[in-house]
Amino acid sequence: MAVPSGMKRRTLFVAGISLLAAPMILKESAALAASGDNTNMDATPQPQFNQFKLGSFKFTVFKDGATIAEKPYETFGTNQKPETVQELLAKNFLPGDKFVNSYAPTLIDTGSDVILVDTGFGEGGRARGSGLLRDGLKAAGYSPDDITVVALTHLHGDHIGGLLEGGAPAFKNARYVIGQIEYDFWTDKAREGTPAEGGHKAVLANVVPIAEKATFIGDGGTIASGITAMLAPGHTQGHMVFHVESEGKRLVATGDTANHYILSLQKPDWEVRFDMDKAQAAATRRKVFGMIAAEKIAFVGYHMPFPSVGFVETYEDGYRFVPKTYQFDL
Repeated sequence: MAVPSGMKRRTLFVAGISLLAAPMILKESAALAASGDNTNMDATPQPQFNQFKLGSFKFTVFKDGATIAEKPYETFGTNQKPETVQELLAKNFLPGDKFVNSYAPTLIDTGSDVILVDTGFGEGGRARGSGLLRDGLKAAGYSPDDITVVALTHLHGDHIGGLLEGGAPAFKNARYVIGQIEYDFWTDKAREGTPAEGGHKAVLANVVPIAEKATFIGDGGTIASGITAMLAPGHTQGHMVFHVESEGKRLVATGDTANHYILSLQKPDWEVRFDMDKAQAAATRRKVFGMIAAEKIAFVGYHMPFPSVGFVETYEDGYRFVPKTYQFDL
C-alpha cells in the first residue's frame, strides 16, 4: 500500500516492545503507561519484532514504522458513503475519523536461506519515524549481510525503499526475486506523465540498480525451497503473494492483498484508493482469503495490526481477522 499523498498524517511512535525487548525498556514503558505521561512520544522508537516457528522455518516479523492518517473513508470503501465506512469502524470499536497504517517486512530463516519479504521504507522514511528494519534486524540477532534472498511482493515505495542504503545495496549478499509483470510495468517509460510516474521514478531509483542480481518470476515461480509465488493482481498489475510450507505447515505472505483488518477483510468488495484495478483487487481478495479461510492456514499481511500474523474465518459477506496468540509457541 502506498503512503497516502496529500493526506494529513503524523508518525505514530509506539512504546510497546517486542517479545525479546530489554527488561529495562519494559519497565520504563510500564511506568509511562501507569503515569499517563506521554512526553517521550517523540523519542526514537525502539525496534519491534515478533518471532515464531512454522515447521522448521523461523519467522521474524518487523515493524518498520506506522502512521496515523485521517478520513479512512477516503482510502477504504471509496465507493461507499463515508458514514457507511464510519459505521463499520464503530461496530468494530474503532474511530471513524482516523486509522493506523503499519508496515511489516518479514524474515524467513529456512536454515539454508535467510529470506526477507519486502524491505520497508529504508533511509528515506527515517525522518518521519519509519525505516526501522535495520534496527529491528540487529535487535533480532541478524545483520543485513545475513540475508541471502530479498523477495518483493510488489514495487510500491513502502516495500522497496530499503533496498539501498547510502546509495549501495543494503543487502550485499542477497539475490533478489521480483515479479516480471510488476517490473515491466513500473520500468516502462509509458508511466511518465501519468499518476504512476512517482512509482516509476522510485523503481528506477531503488530497484533498477539491483536488477542484475534479480530473478524475475511469474505465477508459480520458486523463491526458495518451500516458498512459491502466486500472482495476485489488482493492487498493482503484478502484485504477488508467497506460499510458505515447512513440515506440512503453511502460511501465506499476502503483501497488500488486504490493507486494513476490518475494512478490507469484512468488506472485501469495497474499493480501496490505492488499488490500481479495483474490481480485480476485490476478486483477488476473495480468492486469496477465501482459500486461507477454507484451508485454515495462517497469513502475514504487510499492513495488518502488528505483529501482522493471524487467520481469517468467513464472517457475514466477508472475513474476520483472528490475530495469532500462542499457537505457534506450542
